[in-house]
Amino acid sequence: MSTIQEEIKKRILVLDGAMGTMIQQYNFSEEDYRGEQFKDFHISVKGNNDMLSITQPEAIKAIHRKYLDAGADIIETNTFSGTTIAMADYEMEDYVYEINFQSAKLAKEAAVEFTAKNPLKPRFVAGSMGPTNKTASMSPDVNDPGYRAVTFNDLKTAYKQQAEALLDGGVDILMVETIFDTLNAKAALFAIEEIKEERNIEVPIMVSGTITDASGRTLSGQTAEAFLVSVSHIPLLSVGFNCALGASQLTPHLEVLAQKSNLSISAHPNAGLPNAFGEYDETPAQMADQIKIYLEKNLVNIIGGCCGTTPAHIKAIADVVDEYKFRNVE
Repeated sequence: MSTIQEEIKKRILVLDGAMGTMIQQYNFSEEDYRGEQFKDFHISVKGNNDMLSITQPEAIKAIHRKYLDAGADIIETNTFSGTTIAMADYEMEDYVYEINFQSAKLAKEAAVEFTAKNPLKPRFVAGSMGPTNKTASMSPDVNDPGYRAVTFNDLKTAYKQQAEALLDGGVDILMVETIFDTLNAKAALFAIEEIKEERNIEVPIMVSGTITDASGRTLSGQTAEAFLVSVSHIPLLSVGFNCALGASQLTPHLEVLAQKSNLSISAHPNAGLPNAFGEYDETPAQMADQIKIYLEKNLVNIIGGCCGTTPAHIKAIADVVDEYKFRNVE
């Protein structure tokens, strides 16, 4: 089977869509979340989507299969909140390794199944490493600007545990994503570099930031170019943006990355901006139309969807992508 590094030089690769959007359709109860293993857990765990890889593995694998069916080349593990820092909300820090390992295993099994069906279109698994719910750059207390709820070392330790479990479970890529604070991301990248050295391995790394509003900056205040410079010291497979904005709002920021970087560029925008109820209304056809702008301007090498996107959105994107050439980064 060819590697992701080889495939990205042949065509535009399609990333999957939202995991949370798909999980919501199941309407899982507290008991469903708990399953057999956690039936007597001492606090409520409803909403802890990552643990479903342990308690509802068939549902998670079915979601992966739907995205693969839709044409995704890369699927993400169900581990967006899979660090001890984020899992502290549910007092499930002790289960972080198992959550990440099982999530990686499920995604890998689905990817292998689809690669076997069509070896000319190999499928890859990206270990999703979300931003955590804390920020190393800013104080959560307006009265104490010097205070930090988390340190760089706390983040590095948490990310290292997550990355090790994802690699043990069989992921092909590590994706540090939805970055609102680049210092958090640097802790994740530092942890990954440590693992690479300790295990004497190479791991393709995708880095994806998030521009939070019309200011064109991340939450910690960086412009697209500043973000790019901040992560460029690490050898990366790709750099890009996801979440927060819809496809059309993301275009100018991707243009900056494409102009300033010789890395592959990724994008997985939301299905438009959320409505008054926090829902996403952009149809697959509307989103695919907007994605065409990226392709016509030759901005991306990897394209997928974030919040509100479904297999129908990914299929519409995959159908459009076939008509365009990838961005050459030689």
